[in-house]
Amino acid sequence: MEDFLLAASQAAQKAGAMLRDSAGESRPVRYKSPIDLVTDFDQRSQDIILDHLSARFPEHDFLAEEGEARKQGGEFRWIVDPIDGTTNFAHRFPIFCIAIALEYRRNIIVGLVYDPMRDEEFSAVTGQGARLNGKRIRVSSTAELDKSLLATGFPYDIRESEVNNLDHFVNFAVRAQAIRRCGSAALDLCYLACGRFDGFWELKLHPWDVAAASLIVTEAGGRITDFRSSSFNVFGAEALASNGLIHSQMEGVLSLGKHPVIQGQRDDE
Repeated sequence: MEDFLLAASQAAQKAGAMLRDSAGESRPVRYKSPIDLVTDFDQRSQDIILDHLSARFPEHDFLAEEGEARKQGGEFRWIVDPIDGTTNFAHRFPIFCIAIALEYRRNIIVGLVYDPMRDEEFSAVTGQGARLNGKRIRVSSTAELDKSLLATGFPYDIRESEVNNLDHFVNFAVRAQAIRRCGSAALDLCYLACGRFDGFWELKLHPWDVAAASLIVTEAGGRITDFRSSSFNVFGAEALASNGLIHSQMEGVLSLGKHPVIQGQRDDE
């Protein structure tokens, strides 16, 4: 386990250094959809990470955001987001990260999220707790929703689909102390794990957005499920995470939404 975590850390640090040092370079973008963009730096970061990990573990499978799926048929699979928060990165808004998770027989066993701008590395190994730069972290002790700071995000099809999280946002806005929308689901979940946020919800996320951070949340003592408290699946359509104390309260607010998400698995599973 420690070898896996060390390799993930080394890969993230290499890619993070490249992203941090790119501050003066132009960042031309291409569009996957009207508001879903990608930069050349996404691919460069992904290449650095996959080259490092595949050299260390050539028998492992890989699933990465920028169209990379390497299948060896093994029991281990790395799930990689080379830049979570690409829109922020493209606009030079310094909230983005690298997320790397390792699956073993469909269970996440290692999770690492690295913020190169703040040099913050969140990590977890199953059964060994969660850490921020090597120090143990724990979720908050806030027990009331109206005293809670929440985080969320909006799907890339917000202009086309009625299932766009706006109904939930409105419902939470009048029940929580405040809501933040930072633009990186992985960092939102890590901030929950270390007590900066008390709860998080989002829909239509991809496995690379949440795989690493979901383990960090649970190893920090938090809880993550779908919107109806069923078991969380990184390939599912919903993510509800909290310190555990406000989970049922958040679930109650989500039940008021107008457009429940259709359950099911993503094609990229």
